[in-house]
Amino acid sequence: MICYNDFRQRLASVYDAAEASAIARLVYEKRCSLSLADILVGKDKQLSADTYEDLEKTLLRLVESEPVQYVLGFAEFCGREFEVNPSVLIPRPETEELCRLVKPMKDAKILDACTGSGCIAITLAASMENAEVWAFDISEEALEVARRNAKSADKNVHFLQCDALKMEEKLGDETFDIIVSNPPYVCEKERISMDRNVLEHEPGLALFVPDDNPLLFYTAITRYAARHLRPNGRLYFEINPKYADEIEDFVNLQGFTQTNIISDSFGKSRFVEARI
Repeated sequence: MICYNDFRQRLASVYDAAEASAIARLVYEKRCSLSLADILVGKDKQLSADTYEDLEKTLLRLVESEPVQYVLGFAEFCGREFEVNPSVLIPRPETEELCRLVKPMKDAKILDACTGSGCIAITLAASMENAEVWAFDISEEALEVARRNAKSADKNVHFLQCDALKMEEKLGDETFDIIVSNPPYVCEKERISMDRNVLEHEPGLALFVPDDNPLLFYTAITRYAARHLRPNGRLYFEINPKYADEIEDFVNLQGFTQTNIISDSFGKSRFVEARI
């Protein structure tokens, strides 16, 4: 039998104390339906044998640095639970901030490039009246997750498989009011500073770009947006703060105006907003 304190202490061999406590509380809440108040009165010591077995298996995965979101099978994002597995990135708080930056437009046609779990597309579909939302990813496995998430949220999103470097071929003459993207933007050389739980479990296809071409996806998506955004259309990116100035310069060179670099809640240059 493993109680909450044992679970938390064993996690502390991998995570710092605060993170270990947060993960333990989440696991006991979602796997055992126990609140912290329940744990304080000893209900974590009154579980079934099957539940204790499940907790042991969960703990083994966590101490191997598998992200808790993959272990539980979901991540919270903008007030919803999204299915996640190793074919999609785990949605981050910064990406929630990106969604909040997108200015609502009635009857907007929206494109989410490199959608992953579909969290951006589905969140925008829910937040704008009569929006027509398109979303693509190069990974069919990721799209399967995104489609299930849209069905669970009861939101209509048009998903398609597409390479962000070949958007013209797949999307043809479609035009949009808003194009938004959180594309791969981590350089290969940055691997050395990344946590094990990211490197060993999250999909590299959705994370990394070549060291000699850090703006690979920003240039492709910006060029497409310059040709396919409708008048007064808007472009939104989540970006690598190290390349904020270069991205801003490139966006301006493609004919965009009112280009802004916006900081995230930690003060890092994290987003671009521009108008055509």
